[in-house]
Amino acid sequence: GGPGGRPAPAQPPAPGTPGSPGRFGSFGPVGLVLAGGISVQFGGALAVTLMPRAGALGVVSLRLLVAAIVLLLVCRPKLRGHSRADWGTVVVFGIAMAAMNGLFYQAVARIPLGPAVTLEVLGPLALSVLASRRAINALWAALALGGVFLLGGGGFSSLDPAGVAFALGAGAMWAAYIVFSARTGRRFPQADGLALAMAVGAVLFLPLGIAESGAKLADPTTFGLGAAVALLSSVLPYTLELLALRRLPASTFAILMSLEPALAATAGFLVLGQSLSAAEGAAIALVIGASMGAVRTQVGRGKAPAVEAGS
Repeated sequence: GGPGGRPAPAQPPAPGTPGSPGRFGSFGPVGLVLAGGISVQFGGALAVTLMPRAGALGVVSLRLLVAAIVLLLVCRPKLRGHSRADWGTVVVFGIAMAAMNGLFYQAVARIPLGPAVTLEVLGPLALSVLASRRAINALWAALALGGVFLLGGGGFSSLDPAGVAFALGAGAMWAAYIVFSARTGRRFPQADGLALAMAVGAVLFLPLGIAESGAKLADPTTFGLGAAVALLSSVLPYTLELLALRRLPASTFAILMSLEPALAATAGFLVLGQSLSAAEGAAIALVIGASMGAVRTQVGRGKAPAVEAGS
């Protein structure tokens, strides 16, 4: 995530795409995905430390701007030969990406990283449950709701209500991101659509960042830290996951994505000193279990789950 909406491979290979697993079996690509997940969450933790300098909107602006510049330089997408529908899809994808980032960073400015990512993951989980329409998914939904209830201590009295609302909003945008990432991937080759959508998101968000932080964004230290957030949260994990998906079934990738809340809680503890209560730890475990169960249900049905990752 999720977590702030990192880009995801727009056109992943089909599950089980042939490819040499190397002498380490599947450990190689699994290690790449986990490294990408760790990078995302530590990027999120770094973003929290940057917020006092640049504000939540300023951090999002810097992250989107630097990631867009890097992706445009690497992908060099063609601007001609696309239909109005193609551009409409990429613009909506960019809006979803910007909104997901903006809402998530507003959340982590108010509540700890682990709970924020746990709440955000509910968006893709709900999408997965609704898409499969199987009775067993009621169990996964109940597990997730149990986790949310535990996380809120029975009423979210321990968490800032605005932070909770922003995290849930980010989750809804993550679900939209997944849908439009897939549509963009069908209309644009390679990661061209992703690069263009990132540019759309950066252009849309920059005025908000300037309005909140103004000249602070041009401070070399602030800009450098913002660039580090972009590399950790967007560029590096995107590259690692793209390499991993050449040799990793989509189902395995989706299950690994379910571990995001645990990685976020670890990064929050190590970087920000955010500790979890036993109930919060159990809540995160329940949501991870529900997410993994939903993925396995789809795989058992012969449907590859969406492999796009958010935030």
